[in-house]
Amino acid sequence: MTLPELPAQPELLKAILEPLLDDFLFWFDRAEQLLTKESIDFLTPEEQAALCNRLAVATAEVRSTQALFKAMDGSIGIEVAVMKPWHALVTECWQIGARWRREQAQQLPPETSQ
Repeated sequence: MTLPELPAQPELLKAILEPLLDDFLFWFDRAEQLLTKESIDFLTPEEQAALCNRLAVATAEVRSTQALFKAMDGSIGIEVAVMKPWHALVTECWQIGARWRREQAQQLPPETSQ
């Protein structure tokens, strides 16, 4: 039995890391849109501003990492310790978004049957 040939390391890194970095930026942008365009009653204005600041810092970090990754033609890896805070921030934002959507759904008037 022969094992399938694995792609070379740079191709593997590109295949994994490029979309992952894009995903971080996508979710950071969605969270920032929610925080700036909607009223989130369960967060104080200070908490909301602090989260927006954390998103701005993380977005800048991811963009810098993307630029370096592209400049090196995908031949460098990214330490898990670097990405772990970004993942935690995405998870935190998902939880806030889910709670906000639940609360919005509870505020809708009940549908009437015909």
